[in-house]
Amino acid sequence: MSAKYQRICLVNYHEIGLKGHNRARFEMRLLRNLEALLASYPIVTIHRVSGRLCVFIEEGTPLEVACEVLEAIKGVPGVARVSCGFKCPRDLDVICRVAIEALGEADDFLTFKVAARRSHTDFATTSAEMNQIVGAALCAAFPDKGVRMKQPDVTVGVEVVQNAVYVHARSERGVGGLPVGSSGKVVALLSSGIDSPVALWRIARRGAACVAVHFSGRPQASDASEFLVDDIARVLERFGCIARVYVVPFGDYQRQISLKVPPSMRILMYRRLMFRVAERIACMEGAGALATGESLGQVASQTLENIQVTDAVVSLPVFRPLIGTDKQEIIAEAQALGTFEISSQDVSDCCTLFMPRNPETHGSVQAAEDAEVGLPLAAWVEQIVAAAELHEYTCPGYRRPRRGAAGRRQDEESLRGVEGALETAAAFDMDVDSGQEPSEGDAPRAVGEGGQEGPSS
Repeated sequence: MSAKYQRICLVNYHEIGLKGHNRARFEMRLLRNLEALLASYPIVTIHRVSGRLCVFIEEGTPLEVACEVLEAIKGVPGVARVSCGFKCPRDLDVICRVAIEALGEADDFLTFKVAARRSHTDFATTSAEMNQIVGAALCAAFPDKGVRMKQPDVTVGVEVVQNAVYVHARSERGVGGLPVGSSGKVVALLSSGIDSPVALWRIARRGAACVAVHFSGRPQASDASEFLVDDIARVLERFGCIARVYVVPFGDYQRQISLKVPPSMRILMYRRLMFRVAERIACMEGAGALATGESLGQVASQTLENIQVTDAVVSLPVFRPLIGTDKQEIIAEAQALGTFEISSQDVSDCCTLFMPRNPETHGSVQAAEDAEVGLPLAAWVEQIVAAAELHEYTCPGYRRPRRGAAGRRQDEESLRGVEGALETAAAFDMDVDSGQEPSEGDAPRAVGEGGQEGPSS
């Protein structure tokens, strides 16, 4: 059958169908995303047909490959359901034969029903009549199977369009949401932990093209977390959810902060500097928001008061898609996404570097600003951004930032504004070997000492 009739995958969407005059833009965005993400499969073309997309697979493609295509499609944001079947001529005898073949390729089942519909009335047979005719053929071909109209194991779809018929029995739910790239661009703080990859995935599922920033503990800690983040990005890349990762060596700046601020304020100082850096990168990328994997009350930096303290240093909105999510729910979603095993590996990163014994859990903006007096934060931000290492991934919905005259002027003004701050930064001497050691009792502790969870991204 596969050699005679072309295999297809019908892609249904939900939210896109609710759009008004700009619906075509969302449909084309999803179509372009699928074209790019399915480039390694034997795809002929993808067309918009009757309120959905149809992926045409090369003739002669075996079922196993078609199922791989189905699996790849159902994980792409914007896809509500995907059905794998055949395209055939508008002839009832042929439709019945193809329906038998399609049902024969379905997974183990005991009951089935036929759901036929015609998009054009130039086909004389009505939907109800097709249900009866095709259903009778299937009952004869599968006498040991039963017919159930409500909640059958398999539904055989027969869809008559203008020039062909699509018949399918293998159908699975997609992830839903909106196509990546239809809702702008977001910069996400991405650690090697469990939470932040799930948060980035949720933001991408709402249509945002995501650029990640990873704060590495290097050179004060190993670079192991960077390899895990790359593995996580490769998982997210399969669905077209992540475009870039900026890897930021952050350890020396954490050490400088630990030498200059009260121990209880270290986490807040780390977070506030992270947010400043992320906003600077968002400005470079033309992103409209930041995103983090914070969940209310989960660790010291994620209390309501401390969230207010960190948000105070940026003007962009900060999205927290996990804010009201239980840890077990996050773990379950990470397992389904495919990042949990990667994130479960025990490595050192900036989140456990120079952690205080008793971190502040109810900070205030005024106390944080007082602790930052004398720190060359503007210079540090520019130094950190300049040292960031860029890694790029496949994200069809991502648009590279435009660097026109306005962007160049902004960069020049930023550099002029930071010249004075750079002189101040020199006094802090980023060579940690020559830095002033903290007093006894406040000394920065080794990575992971005490088991206190750090400022999760």
